[in-house]
Amino acid sequence: MFDVTRYAVAAKSIVDAGCFLYGRGWSPATSSNYSARIDSEHLAITVSGRHKGQLSAGDVMVVDLQGRPVQSDCRASAETLLHTALYQVFPDAGAVLHTHSVNATVLSRLVLAGELLTFEGYELQKAFDGVDTHNSVVTVPVFENTQDIEALARETREWFLEHPRQPGYLIRGHGLYTWGKTMADCLRHVEAFEFLFECELATMRIRP
Repeated sequence: MFDVTRYAVAAKSIVDAGCFLYGRGWSPATSSNYSARIDSEHLAITVSGRHKGQLSAGDVMVVDLQGRPVQSDCRASAETLLHTALYQVFPDAGAVLHTHSVNATVLSRLVLAGELLTFEGYELQKAFDGVDTHNSVVTVPVFENTQDIEALARETREWFLEHPRQPGYLIRGHGLYTWGKTMADCLRHVEAFEFLFECELATMRIRP
């Protein structure tokens, strides 16, 4: 069982996040999926196919850390296992957000296969947990898009077990995944990534 009060708090944080992210144009229509940890064994996550700018508590369900529904007949996001993989790797993660912004989608298509997206020298890198100077290097892996979510979940889990300090990743032609200790931390990471993505794309236009 899970604590209903903690579920309600998690669900509200997801609904509020959806309103914000949709308003910024980073989660259009029914794209994206969000989750928040309830306890060590359960998380709240968006139900599949819901419009992210119109979420209510009824659009948030509970799954366990294997992605199985708990006391619900709803269908969780098809990418639930990508969320649970992150909660398994990062026990202190309290929220995971997956967005579909234009900048994240376009930039993910420009990174060559096998290469990392690298940010260096930006002051806003300090928005990420554990980064305290613009002189640091923040790297972001880009995983190939696939409909085999189980395989992608295994791939991302193994990668982050070996590289635990990275704050997020991209799926090529798809979008961004990032996480944080709280939903506020996670939203801060999304904003920071979006600023950095836009800076990189602007630089490419000015200096091809």
